[in-house]
Amino acid sequence: MAKIISLMHLSFDGFAAGPNCEMDWITMDQAIFAHVSKYISKVGTGIYGPKTFQMMEGYWPDVLEDPESGGLEIQHAKWYQGANKIVCSRTLKHLENREAHLIENLEEGIKKLKQESEKDLMVFGSPRLTQSLARLDLVDEYVINVNPVLIGGGIRMFDDLPRTKLNLLSVTKFDSGVVGFHYAK
Repeated sequence: MAKIISLMHLSFDGFAAGPNCEMDWITMDQAIFAHVSKYISKVGTGIYGPKTFQMMEGYWPDVLEDPESGGLEIQHAKWYQGANKIVCSRTLKHLENREAHLIENLEEGIKKLKQESEKDLMVFGSPRLTQSLARLDLVDEYVINVNPVLIGGGIRMFDDLPRTKLNLLSVTKFDSGVVGFHYAK
């Protein structure tokens, strides 16, 4: 059975996005991009909330056409192009991208995906979706990059979740002050 891995960038005070959903405080340099890429390379399916998917669709498809794009960016754009894309939403009825699939019943849909997938699945950002999956006990691992910034408010990564014991698998310190944590249940 495939695992679900949550990939999230957090502020030091535990927010995944600011009060207006801003994420301009996230540090994403080449060292962090390389670190995150080693996890993504083992994943065959990206899982997104509707807002995160819209952001991804607005960026990654154009990277391959941009002569300014660099190595890791091109590598991820190629991964994105070939990966299965799942969007979880109770309100959307269709997606513009015909290669993406919509899941309305979160528990049933994700359990089925975990059982049928040969490669692991990754939730990119999408803090509210990650919270819902965690409440359903469907997240197996967390890859979290904690940024050295206090933003004071916004969307929390962990809010109103049941107590869950996690095991630390690795810690990576970056020159930027970001610290990457990898935990598993």
